[in-house]
Amino acid sequence: MFEMEFFGGVLLLLAVGLLLSMFRVLREYERGVIFMLGRFYKVKGPGLIIIVPVLQQIVKVDLRTIVMDVPTQDVISRDNVSVQVNAVIYFRVLDPEKAIIQVENYLEATSQLSQTTLRSVLGQHELDDMLAEREQLNVHIQNILDKQTAAWGIKVANVELKHVDLNETMVRAIAKQAEAERERRAKVIHAVGEAEAAEKLAEAAKVLAHQDQAIQLRYLQTLVEIAGDKSNTIVFPLPVDLAAKLSNNSD
Repeated sequence: MFEMEFFGGVLLLLAVGLLLSMFRVLREYERGVIFMLGRFYKVKGPGLIIIVPVLQQIVKVDLRTIVMDVPTQDVISRDNVSVQVNAVIYFRVLDPEKAIIQVENYLEATSQLSQTTLRSVLGQHELDDMLAEREQLNVHIQNILDKQTAAWGIKVANVELKHVDLNETMVRAIAKQAEAERERRAKVIHAVGEAEAAEKLAEAAKVLAHQDQAIQLRYLQTLVEIAGDKSNTIVFPLPVDLAAKLSNNSD
Protein backbone atom coordinates (compact mmCIF):
# COMPACT_ATOMS: atom_id res chain seq x y z
CA MET A 1 0.00 0.00 0.00
CA PHE A 2 2.82 2.38 0.90
CA GLU A 3 4.64 1.61 -2.33
CA MET A 4 1.54 2.34 -4.40
CA GLU A 5 1.07 5.67 -2.67
CA PHE A 6 4.76 6.51 -3.24
CA PHE A 7 4.62 5.72 -6.94
CA GLY A 8 1.36 7.60 -7.22
CA GLY A 9 2.94 10.67 -5.68
CA VAL A 10 5.91 10.43 -8.03
CA LEU A 11 3.61 10.15 -11.04
CA LEU A 12 1.62 13.11 -9.83
CA LEU A 13 4.76 15.21 -9.47
CA LEU A 14 5.88 14.19 -12.96
CA ALA A 15 2.49 15.07 -14.38
CA VAL A 16 2.54 18.48 -12.68
CA GLY A 17 6.12 19.10 -13.93
CA LEU A 18 5.19 18.19 -17.49
CA LEU A 19 2.12 20.36 -17.31
CA LEU A 20 4.10 23.35 -16.10
CA SER A 21 6.81 22.81 -18.72
CA MET A 22 4.19 23.13 -21.45
CA PHE A 23 3.69 26.81 -20.79
CA ARG A 24 6.30 29.38 -21.73
CA VAL A 25 6.12 33.17 -21.65
CA LEU A 26 8.08 35.12 -24.28
CA ARG A 27 8.72 38.84 -23.93
CA GLU A 28 7.81 41.32 -26.64
CA TYR A 29 11.34 41.27 -28.08
CA GLU A 30 11.64 37.45 -28.01
CA ARG A 31 10.58 34.75 -30.42
CA GLY A 32 10.61 30.99 -30.01
CA VAL A 33 11.74 28.72 -32.86
CA ILE A 34 9.82 25.47 -32.34
CA PHE A 35 11.09 22.08 -33.51
CA MET A 36 8.83 19.03 -33.73
CA LEU A 37 10.86 15.83 -33.37
CA GLY A 38 13.90 17.66 -34.73
CA ARG A 39 12.10 19.28 -37.66
CA PHE A 40 11.27 22.96 -37.86
CA TYR A 41 7.65 23.50 -36.91
CA LYS A 42 6.96 27.24 -36.55
CA VAL A 43 8.00 30.49 -34.88
CA LYS A 44 5.92 31.49 -31.86
CA GLY A 45 5.66 34.52 -29.61
CA PRO A 46 5.48 36.90 -27.96
CA GLY A 47 3.21 36.10 -25.00
CA LEU A 48 2.07 32.74 -23.61
CA ILE A 49 2.87 29.72 -25.79
CA ILE A 50 2.33 26.01 -25.30
CA ILE A 51 5.06 23.44 -25.94
CA VAL A 52 4.35 19.72 -26.09
CA PRO A 53 6.94 18.10 -23.82
CA VAL A 54 9.33 15.58 -25.39
CA LEU A 55 7.84 16.09 -28.84
CA GLN A 56 8.71 19.77 -29.19
CA GLN A 57 11.77 21.84 -28.34
CA ILE A 58 12.11 25.62 -28.28
CA VAL A 59 15.06 27.91 -29.05
CA LYS A 60 14.66 31.53 -27.96
CA VAL A 61 15.87 34.36 -30.21
CA ASP A 62 16.33 37.99 -29.16
CA LEU A 63 15.09 40.50 -31.77
CA ARG A 64 16.60 43.60 -30.21
CA THR A 65 19.43 45.52 -31.90
CA ILE A 66 22.80 44.09 -30.90
CA VAL A 67 25.82 46.36 -30.51
CA MET A 68 29.01 44.42 -31.25
CA ASP A 69 32.59 45.66 -30.99
CA VAL A 70 34.86 44.48 -33.77
CA PRO A 71 38.29 43.73 -32.25
CA THR A 72 41.24 45.81 -33.39
CA GLN A 73 42.47 44.64 -36.78
CA ASP A 74 45.92 45.10 -38.32
CA VAL A 75 45.36 46.54 -41.79
CA ILE A 76 47.85 47.38 -44.54
CA SER A 77 46.46 50.16 -46.71
CA ARG A 78 46.84 50.37 -50.46
CA ASP A 79 49.78 52.76 -50.03
CA ASN A 80 51.53 50.19 -47.78
CA VAL A 81 50.86 51.88 -44.44
CA SER A 82 50.28 49.63 -41.43
CA VAL A 83 47.39 50.80 -39.24
CA GLN A 84 45.25 49.36 -36.46
CA VAL A 85 41.52 49.80 -36.91
CA ASN A 86 38.53 48.85 -34.79
CA ALA A 87 34.83 49.36 -35.35
CA VAL A 88 31.36 48.78 -33.94
CA ILE A 89 28.42 47.25 -35.81
CA TYR A 90 24.69 47.43 -35.09
CA PHE A 91 22.52 44.53 -36.27
CA ARG A 92 19.35 42.64 -35.38
CA VAL A 93 17.62 39.38 -36.24
CA LEU A 94 14.78 39.79 -38.73
CA ASP A 95 14.10 36.11 -39.43
CA PRO A 96 14.48 33.88 -36.32
CA GLU A 97 14.08 30.70 -38.40
CA LYS A 98 17.08 31.49 -40.63
CA ALA A 99 19.16 32.76 -37.71
CA ILE A 100 18.85 29.36 -35.96
CA ILE A 101 18.77 26.97 -38.93
CA GLN A 102 21.10 28.54 -41.51
CA VAL A 103 24.07 29.21 -39.23
CA GLU A 104 25.37 27.49 -36.10
CA ASN A 105 26.01 30.66 -34.06
CA TYR A 106 24.85 33.85 -35.75
CA LEU A 107 26.63 36.09 -33.20
CA GLU A 108 30.01 34.47 -33.75
CA ALA A 109 29.47 34.27 -37.51
CA THR A 110 28.59 37.97 -37.73
CA SER A 111 31.63 38.91 -35.65
CA GLN A 112 34.05 36.90 -37.79
CA LEU A 113 32.53 38.19 -41.02
CA SER A 114 32.83 41.77 -39.75
CA GLN A 115 36.53 41.33 -39.01
CA THR A 116 37.40 39.87 -42.41
CA THR A 117 35.27 42.44 -44.25
CA LEU A 118 36.89 45.30 -42.33
CA ARG A 119 40.39 44.16 -43.31
CA SER A 120 39.40 43.50 -46.92
CA VAL A 121 37.65 46.82 -47.54
CA LEU A 122 40.17 49.07 -45.78
CA GLY A 123 43.06 47.30 -47.50
CA GLN A 124 41.72 48.62 -50.81
CA HIS A 125 41.97 52.27 -49.70
CA GLU A 126 44.82 54.61 -48.94
CA LEU A 127 45.50 56.06 -45.50
CA ASP A 128 44.12 59.48 -46.46
CA ASP A 129 40.80 57.86 -47.37
CA MET A 130 40.59 56.10 -43.99
CA LEU A 131 41.14 59.40 -42.20
CA ALA A 132 39.04 61.71 -44.38
CA GLU A 133 36.27 59.53 -45.83
CA ARG A 134 34.99 57.51 -42.89
CA GLU A 135 31.34 58.02 -43.75
CA GLN A 136 31.75 56.49 -47.20
CA LEU A 137 33.76 53.59 -45.78
CA ASN A 138 31.12 52.98 -43.11
CA VAL A 139 28.39 52.76 -45.73
CA HIS A 140 30.50 50.51 -47.97
CA ILE A 141 31.25 48.02 -45.18
CA GLN A 142 27.63 48.09 -43.99
CA ASN A 143 26.31 47.27 -47.47
CA ILE A 144 28.70 44.32 -47.85
CA LEU A 145 27.83 42.88 -44.44
CA ASP A 146 24.12 43.37 -44.97
CA LYS A 147 24.15 41.43 -48.24
CA GLN A 148 26.10 38.51 -46.79
CA THR A 149 24.14 38.24 -43.52
CA ALA A 150 20.74 38.40 -45.26
CA ALA A 151 20.94 34.61 -45.76
CA TRP A 152 21.10 34.27 -41.96
CA GLY A 153 18.05 36.44 -41.40
CA ILE A 154 20.16 39.29 -40.01
CA LYS A 155 19.94 42.99 -40.86
CA VAL A 156 23.09 45.08 -40.40
CA ALA A 157 21.81 48.58 -39.68
CA ASN A 158 25.03 50.52 -39.24
CA VAL A 159 28.82 50.28 -39.10
CA GLU A 160 31.05 52.86 -37.46
CA LEU A 161 34.85 52.99 -37.61
CA LYS A 162 35.98 53.98 -34.12
CA HIS A 163 39.75 54.43 -34.23
CA VAL A 164 42.47 54.42 -36.87
CA ASP A 165 45.75 54.19 -34.94
CA LEU A 166 49.18 54.84 -36.45
CA ASN A 167 52.62 54.17 -35.06
CA GLU A 168 54.80 57.11 -34.00
CA THR A 169 56.91 57.01 -37.18
CA MET A 170 53.85 57.48 -39.36
CA VAL A 171 52.50 60.23 -37.11
CA ARG A 172 55.75 62.18 -37.51
CA ALA A 173 55.76 61.58 -41.26
CA ILE A 174 52.19 62.86 -41.59
CA ALA A 175 53.05 65.93 -39.51
CA LYS A 176 55.99 66.71 -41.80
CA GLN A 177 53.80 66.21 -44.84
CA ALA A 178 51.17 68.60 -43.45
CA GLU A 179 53.84 71.22 -42.68
CA ALA A 180 55.27 70.92 -46.19
CA GLU A 181 51.79 71.29 -47.64
CA ARG A 182 51.20 74.47 -45.62
CA GLU A 183 54.50 75.94 -46.80
CA ARG A 184 53.65 75.07 -50.39
CA ARG A 185 50.29 76.81 -50.13
CA ALA A 186 51.89 79.88 -48.53
CA LYS A 187 54.41 80.13 -51.38
CA VAL A 188 51.69 79.73 -53.98
CA ILE A 189 49.60 82.47 -52.37
CA HIS A 190 52.65 84.75 -52.17
CA ALA A 191 53.49 84.11 -55.83
CA VAL A 192 49.92 84.80 -56.90
CA GLY A 193 49.97 88.07 -54.94
CA GLU A 194 53.24 89.12 -56.57
CA ALA A 195 51.86 88.34 -60.02
CA GLU A 196 48.70 90.35 -59.39
CA ALA A 197 50.73 93.26 -57.99
CA ALA A 198 53.05 93.23 -61.02
CA GLU A 199 50.04 93.21 -63.34
CA LYS A 200 48.51 96.21 -61.61
CA LEU A 201 51.84 98.09 -61.66
CA ALA A 202 52.16 97.43 -65.38
CA GLU A 203 48.67 98.85 -65.96
CA ALA A 204 49.49 101.89 -63.84
CA ALA A 205 52.74 102.46 -65.77
CA LYS A 206 50.83 102.43 -69.04
CA VAL A 207 48.41 105.06 -67.73
CA LEU A 208 51.21 107.26 -66.40
CA ALA A 209 53.12 107.01 -69.69
CA HIS A 210 50.22 108.55 -71.60
CA GLN A 211 49.06 111.09 -69.04
CA ASP A 212 51.51 113.89 -68.12
CA GLN A 213 49.16 115.30 -65.49
CA ALA A 214 48.98 111.88 -63.83
CA ILE A 215 52.78 111.83 -63.48
CA GLN A 216 52.74 115.27 -61.90
CA LEU A 217 49.99 114.29 -59.44
CA ARG A 218 51.86 111.16 -58.50
CA TYR A 219 55.02 113.21 -57.94
CA LEU A 220 53.19 115.66 -55.71
CA GLN A 221 51.55 112.85 -53.76
CA THR A 222 54.97 111.33 -53.11
CA LEU A 223 56.23 114.69 -51.80
CA VAL A 224 53.28 114.91 -49.42
CA GLU A 225 53.94 111.41 -48.10
CA ILE A 226 57.65 112.17 -47.54
CA ALA A 227 56.85 115.49 -45.88
CA GLY A 228 55.07 113.62 -43.14
CA ASP A 229 58.34 111.96 -42.16
CA LYS A 230 60.20 113.29 -39.10
CA SER A 231 63.53 113.55 -40.89
CA ASN A 232 65.12 116.99 -40.87
CA THR A 233 66.57 116.91 -44.36
CA ILE A 234 64.90 115.43 -47.41
CA VAL A 235 66.73 114.97 -50.68
CA PHE A 236 64.29 114.17 -53.45
CA PRO A 237 65.58 113.65 -57.00
CA LEU A 238 63.68 115.46 -59.70
CA PRO A 239 63.74 113.76 -63.08
CA VAL A 240 64.84 116.09 -65.91
CA ASP A 241 61.94 115.16 -68.15
CA LEU A 242 59.48 115.79 -65.35
CA ALA A 243 61.08 119.20 -64.65
CA ALA A 244 60.79 120.09 -68.30
CA LYS A 245 57.14 119.15 -68.33
CA LEU A 246 56.51 121.21 -65.20
CA SER A 247 58.29 124.27 -66.74
CA ASN A 248 56.35 123.87 -69.95
CA ASN A 249 53.08 123.74 -68.07
CA SER A 250 54.05 126.85 -66.07
CA ASP A 251 54.78 128.73 -69.32
